[in-house]
Amino acid sequence: MRGLLIALLLLLPAPLAARENTPPRDDTSWAFEASDIPLDPDYRFGRLANGMRYIVRHNATPAGTGVVRMLVEAGSLDESDSEQGYAHFVEHMAFNGSKRVPEGEMIPLLERDGLAFGADTNASTSFDRTVYKLDLPRSDATLLDTALMLMRQTASELTISQGAVDRERGVVLSEMRDRNTFGLRNAVDGLKFFYPGSLYANRLPIGTTQTLNAATSESLRAFYHREYVPAHVTVVVVGDFDIDAMVAGIQRHFGDWQAEPSEPQPDAGPIRAKDKSRTEIYVDPALSERVTALRNGHWLDEPDSVKQRQENLLRSIGYDIVNRRLQRLSRQASPPFRGAGFGTGDLFETARSTRLIVDTVDGKWREGLQAAVAEYRRALAYGFAASEVAEQVASIRNTLVDALGSADTRSNRTLADSALALVTDRTVPSTPETVLQRFETFAPQITPEAVLAALEREAIPLRKPLLRFEGRIAPEGGAEALRETWKQAMKAPVERNETAALSDFGYTDFGTPGDVVNDRIEPELGIREIRFANGVMLNLKRTDIEKDKVRVSISIDGGDKLDTKSDPLATEMVSYLDEGGLGKHSRDDLDTIFAGRTVGFGLTSADTSFDGRYQTTPRDLELQLDLIAALITDPGYRPEGAVQYRQQVNNYFAQLRATPSSALSADLGAILSGNDPRFSLQPVDAYRHRTFDELKRDIGGRLAQGAIELGIVGDIDEDKAIALVARTLGALPTREATFRDYANQPPRTFTPDRKPRILRHTGAPDQALLRLTFPTRDDSDPQQTLELELLERVMRIELTDELREALGKTYSPSASSNLSRGWKGYGTFSIDASVDVADVAATRKAIHKVLDALRSAPVGDDILTRARQPLYEAFQNALKSNTGWLSLVDRAQSEGDRIDRFVKARERLMALTAADVEATANRYLQPDAGVEVLVLPEGVDPPKP
Repeated sequence: MRGLLIALLLLLPAPLAARENTPPRDDTSWAFEASDIPLDPDYRFGRLANGMRYIVRHNATPAGTGVVRMLVEAGSLDESDSEQGYAHFVEHMAFNGSKRVPEGEMIPLLERDGLAFGADTNASTSFDRTVYKLDLPRSDATLLDTALMLMRQTASELTISQGAVDRERGVVLSEMRDRNTFGLRNAVDGLKFFYPGSLYANRLPIGTTQTLNAATSESLRAFYHREYVPAHVTVVVVGDFDIDAMVAGIQRHFGDWQAEPSEPQPDAGPIRAKDKSRTEIYVDPALSERVTALRNGHWLDEPDSVKQRQENLLRSIGYDIVNRRLQRLSRQASPPFRGAGFGTGDLFETARSTRLIVDTVDGKWREGLQAAVAEYRRALAYGFAASEVAEQVASIRNTLVDALGSADTRSNRTLADSALALVTDRTVPSTPETVLQRFETFAPQITPEAVLAALEREAIPLRKPLLRFEGRIAPEGGAEALRETWKQAMKAPVERNETAALSDFGYTDFGTPGDVVNDRIEPELGIREIRFANGVMLNLKRTDIEKDKVRVSISIDGGDKLDTKSDPLATEMVSYLDEGGLGKHSRDDLDTIFAGRTVGFGLTSADTSFDGRYQTTPRDLELQLDLIAALITDPGYRPEGAVQYRQQVNNYFAQLRATPSSALSADLGAILSGNDPRFSLQPVDAYRHRTFDELKRDIGGRLAQGAIELGIVGDIDEDKAIALVARTLGALPTREATFRDYANQPPRTFTPDRKPRILRHTGAPDQALLRLTFPTRDDSDPQQTLELELLERVMRIELTDELREALGKTYSPSASSNLSRGWKGYGTFSIDASVDVADVAATRKAIHKVLDALRSAPVGDDILTRARQPLYEAFQNALKSNTGWLSLVDRAQSEGDRIDRFVKARERLMALTAADVEATANRYLQPDAGVEVLVLPEGVDPPKP
């Protein structure tokens, strides 16, 4: 995205992020027709006689699969006052009957073909568009034809019956209810403050209760027929198929769709460029502290061209440098703010906004605002250092070189997204080769002076900005103090900062390279298994799935098994270890040192190991291994990492009861474990007082001595990779040869107290969450693991049919089977439903109806097929990605049984019967076996049983 940096996007509430370079919707020309950007020739573009456009491309990553997208340029901006929420409602109706597909049959039809609802079959509605998505597990002609048929039915043939509208209304209202969180309420208020009176601020895609309740089949059909016309629709198909056959299929399915008049999309404004000097204080107990300064300006009409991309590149480097400076401040041992961001982004074709956002700990808004304003002003006053520009240029060059290296193995989804961007953003898809060539040609012109000039041409000066405070406690002195602080910060003297030169990476010698003592090829999948003399295990698999990409995993003995009842938070800070940097380099220094390199950093704590998952390239694999070895042998434990951890803790606890789901996650561990402190949330002070010294004491021995297993998958030279590991991890002092079983740890048990529990949340008064959890088993038996996974999928279908489709009580009921590998004998099967408080009793009854049915009789053949086929296709396609390979390669020596389990999974799955599902339900889902937890708003009486 031009201008609006990643760092800033992470700070923005989702509804505030608007698209850029939006074309007028009545302009259906292709952007490349008026651009000098060389077009990627592997796309085929076309337009039917009725005005509908299509884009198709052959691609074989993953092999034998495909994706289908249908973009309808109709969203909430197209709605009248009485139609609010209709674009989204129509999206729901696409799954509820058409001329060729009876109501309730679209999802089952796709499930029978192996598409899981939600994962492979989805849709979304935004302010300006609706997108329908199908990810096809196979690209055979029959399934592709079915997908095109369904898209055509959605485009023009929906029946939208009154009965279906009445049933789906409850689901839409349920979705509205679930989204009514403190975050959304804050975002809506922010929209109305920054863009008062605009259509954008008053057209949330979800709509209003009044308009949704008033919707009828007639009114929805009127919106549908007005907006779903050929000129508003683009079909994108990317996958492993014959291009000519696909174009013929599109013409066959959509060619007889009659052209209809198309209306231009209403302007999202008005947004006044002269709006200034207003201030707002917004308080909610769950909100962390933030100050936003913003000025609006006119939209810049900048069609995609070589010259414009050069300008965009210069701008983005400028914003990136400012945000890099702000990030550096946030990483200090005594930071002035938790985070800050500066950027400019377009709001459709209506305006552009420049904003400075500052996130602070409670009560520190003044200090944070002063520091961020000073950095913003310093950049504009003194510009940028050559070294800062060089760091950003190196990062950009590396990204482009990586893209070129993997150009021939880009995924279907990536290529489809590029095609959609041609329509939505008028961004011309070009090849990674020409992109890199243009960059290198332009690179000598990327000077500090050029970067600053480009930033100044786009960024709107933050003079007398709109100022908005959000947080738990209003700032002392209120709006007047906020405005006065801004004024003083804008007047305070700022000095030029000198950029210190950094040394090279300080970890390249780990001792004498280790010797290989064992080298074998695993017979089932051809995984190469290496063991070094020091005990380090290495597993390798060369693939051609992603050219110029390498996936790396590391597992170190330890993990959550180090937590004890007397010290249940021993591993709590592991995920912040990387923020503490290394002994020779801070984390911030590492980011600069690694500019222009593709490496990952950090560890997480799993049940029995500390794990890392990284993506790198063949040329950076050596550096990646250096970095992993450095993290193991010399973690920095620097205070700034601990500061960031405590900031996160304070914010987490402040939001603990703000939603039903957060309240449930806070208390469920204690409920299910019978208050075992290892699995229970501890008092906030226990987290606040954790230190890196304690972490070093608790995990240092494991990092120094614990068994290590490394996995490497992708575009590798196996012998070279072995030599690199020998020089790094293989050169470390002798490790333990095997992962420990931690048999001395008390077992993880499921509470014997099965009485229902009621928890409370402080969110919306109509939100309730019902959770049933049953104890099951560990995952040591592959047959029973599959049986429970199939039961989970059957349960999802039955719950969706009963709660969502039949009763309209919940937007997204779910079921989940979680079997532990690390805790022997432990596993759970859970059912969740987020519902209206008034519907708790009916929901509970419906869930038990489903449970009773599953225990009393085998499911029908159709339900079994709908549940099993997507799971089968997932196994079938698992090794068509490097992430799939890595899930088996990572522990191929210490957990080799997973390979045999995978190899036999499809055969075992297809052998499972409806009787097996019934038997599994009876074994684990008995009425008195589970624990019910009901989360209700504070002050609401629980419903009668």
